Amino acid sequence: MLALFLPLFLVLLLVGMPVFFAMLMAPGLMLYATGMERDVSLLFRNIYNGIDSFPLMAIPFFMLAGELMNRGGITMNLIQFSQSFIGHVRGGLAHVNIMSSMLFAGLSGSAVADTSAIGSMMIPAMEKNGYSRKFAAAITAASSVIGPIIPPSGIMIIYAYTMEVSVAALFAAGIVPGILIGVGLMAMVALMAKKYDFPVADPKSTWTERGQATKNAIFPLFAPVIILGGIIGGIFTPTEASAVATAYALIISVWVMKTVKLRDLPHIFIKGAQASAVVLLLVELSNCV
Repeated sequence: MLALFLPLFLVLLLVGMPVFFAMLMAPGLMLYATGMERDVSLLFRNIYNGIDSFPLMAIPFFMLAGELMNRGGITMNLIQFSQSFIGHVRGGLAHVNIMSSMLFAGLSGSAVADTSAIGSMMIPAMEKNGYSRKFAAAITAASSVIGPIIPPSGIMIIYAYTMEVSVAALFAAGIVPGILIGVGLMAMVALMAKKYDFPVADPKSTWTERGQATKNAIFPLFAPVIILGGIIGGIFTPTEASAVATAYALIISVWVMKTVKLRDLPHIFIKGAQASAVVLLLVELSNCV
């Protein structure tokens, strides 16, 4: 029965069925084909059991925190902070793209959120500055991979739940590899900048300008410190940390920076719920295979 799952699943994908429904229909059709219709109820029970977990509650909270910070203009503050320090070197916008992705990874933990937030701003800016659209898209996609590595990471939470390992240990183990990937990408961009004569984005910022950019980005930069410090220090669990991150993002976006209005919150909550549903539906259906 399991041997037939993959071919049937691939056929359903090839005819254009969404992954969620393909993962649901493949085992369901096999149960009917083998005369085990009464076990269909077990299929739905496994779907519920797939997300009946306290650690998985961290995923929608982290997704919502990333959506709040993105809509609150915090992404732009991170980009300006990165640009003030490395925007003056050759290939500066490519370096800014990578550094911004590293900083944003510490807020959202999602490659999709990273790509949509950073890419929507950086790809047009890089193209306008003289980079090819293909290169701008490629460096954005490559740097967004850092999102699930530098904590908080949704993938790490799912892995910890599935393999029954410590989320805090995975978070602590992802910091150095995530930074090394970012540094490696920046080293490659530096080599390509000399070979292909990449443009210089901006003149070198003064320390006053850098100080102002740091001041604007100080609240977003504190978010990873609060999250990781609280988890590693044993102050709260990863799930509780996700709730703290959401509350922190809400406070600085609505009341401190005042870039999000109360009337914007319902739309932000809906977007966060939609992003969370995509991940959680796939997690719950993985228990049916």
